[in-house]
Amino acid sequence: MSLWSGIRPPFWDKAETQGAESLNYRRLWKVTFGAAVAVSLLPLVLLSLINFYQFEKQYELQRGELVGEIQRLVSNTRLQLTDFLNERQSALSYVVQENSFEQLSDHRHLNRIFVNLRRSFGGFVDLGLIDSEGAHRAYVGPYALEGHNYKEEDWFKEAQMRGLHISEVFMGHRNVPHFVIAVKHEKDDGSFHILRATINTARIQDLLSGISLRPASDAFLVNQAGVLQTPSRLYGAVLEVFPLHLPKEAKQVEVRDFSDLGKQLIAGFARVQGSPFTLVLLKQPAVLLEKWSLLRINLLLLVVASAVAILAVTFKGTTSLITRLYQADQRRSAVLHEIEYTNKLASIGRLAAGVAHEINNPIAIINEKAGLLRDLVRAREDSAQKEKYLKSLESILGSVKRVSAVTHRLLGFARHLDVKVEQIHLDLLIQEVLDFLGKEAQYRNIGITVTIPPDIPSIESDRGQLQQVFLNILNNALAAVHDGGQINIAVFRRGPDRVAVSIADNGAGIAAEHVQRIFEPFFSTRSDKGGTGLGLSITYGIVRKLGGDIEVESALGEGTTFTVTLPVRRPQ
Repeated sequence: MSLWSGIRPPFWDKAETQGAESLNYRRLWKVTFGAAVAVSLLPLVLLSLINFYQFEKQYELQRGELVGEIQRLVSNTRLQLTDFLNERQSALSYVVQENSFEQLSDHRHLNRIFVNLRRSFGGFVDLGLIDSEGAHRAYVGPYALEGHNYKEEDWFKEAQMRGLHISEVFMGHRNVPHFVIAVKHEKDDGSFHILRATINTARIQDLLSGISLRPASDAFLVNQAGVLQTPSRLYGAVLEVFPLHLPKEAKQVEVRDFSDLGKQLIAGFARVQGSPFTLVLLKQPAVLLEKWSLLRINLLLLVVASAVAILAVTFKGTTSLITRLYQADQRRSAVLHEIEYTNKLASIGRLAAGVAHEINNPIAIINEKAGLLRDLVRAREDSAQKEKYLKSLESILGSVKRVSAVTHRLLGFARHLDVKVEQIHLDLLIQEVLDFLGKEAQYRNIGITVTIPPDIPSIESDRGQLQQVFLNILNNALAAVHDGGQINIAVFRRGPDRVAVSIADNGAGIAAEHVQRIFEPFFSTRSDKGGTGLGLSITYGIVRKLGGDIEVESALGEGTTFTVTLPVRRPQ
């Protein structure tokens, strides 16, 4: 069972069958429901849109503050990194200018300079002197690098041309990340030498970690190829690859949004001038997004819950209103139908009274003349012809009596004659009715079964009128079933003071739209076969006059069941 079938208004399927003079209840319901929903939901939707717009503006404002914070942090950190590199570059420039090549070539002198640099600035790993031919002339540090020649190295060529070289981070022999600063010093005779220092990245990492201590933050250095120069919380260790494309020139701080690793990120970029490093600061606006998402979810839930409540209340109210209107129209139609039905019955009564009266007069004459002939025949002495004539006359008188009984019942229907009450055993009454129809049922091979429990009491009613009731219903059943069909008659109790007789057939059945009209005068489902539409109407009137009820259940192609319920005792 679907949800719609459970809540569907009772008038919904009636909308398509309404006449031109009736309301289209389905259309009326749709218009009323739609107008009520529109009036109720429109302010809610407008208010929700306004709130949504305000929340979005607030989010943009907070995001702008976050972007401004990123720009300040990146700018300040870049300055600190630039100062860090400039300090060490300036220290090396001072050393190489204040000391001659010969002094720097002295291992003990170079070692004193190295110790002083480490004590003053920190981070120095080694210190070496390279002559103009690229030969490593003096060296202080953990490696045996004296005698190495760097003439063909890129960093040597860059330092020779620019006077300064700051390398990218590399791991070295000790597998520790560090980078190189090389400073060139030209002599008056055109020759030169280079002072080269290796510096570890621990101080830089400490500087960057101070920024990324906040939750959902990350700060690190990358080179132009996107290779990490310092460790990253999100992207791994040194020399791992950072996937985001870097700006080629980032003289100013650049901020952009992007999604990676299943997270929404805001990235700030700034190129550290004079070095191959680019500073990257990442922030996950998780808290901001969570607040905004929570607001959106709450707003959406509020709108949905309110809309559902409005729809439910509006549906209930509209359905109740239109249902009451529909029921009022149904009651009005029923009253008008009853008045029309009463007028038809009155017309039938007048017609029946006239017909019965016209028939009774010639029947009375026939009865009198036949009685006179019977007396004359009895007075004759010719016994051979006498029996033959008497038999014919008795047949005539019997037929006249039957016609009189029919006209008497018709007059009773028309004039509401008093009911002749007597004790009736339904099994005998039904058998009498079947005696009239037995030949036709036998000829058409129609099976008729009668089921009567032994505890069924006799009832007080009019025998003749009950015979007419069951005769009419059985005639209709015989007309409805095909040859070889089946009719089942059952008698059963309905409470302590009522008895019911059901007559069921497996015939063609009656359409649903006709079931409610079969007791109307002149309505017939087989008018093409000579039906007048009066049989069931008269039957209905007789049953009601006897204090009973008659019901019908039918389905096309399955058959029809008439159930006549009668009181055991005739009500006063």
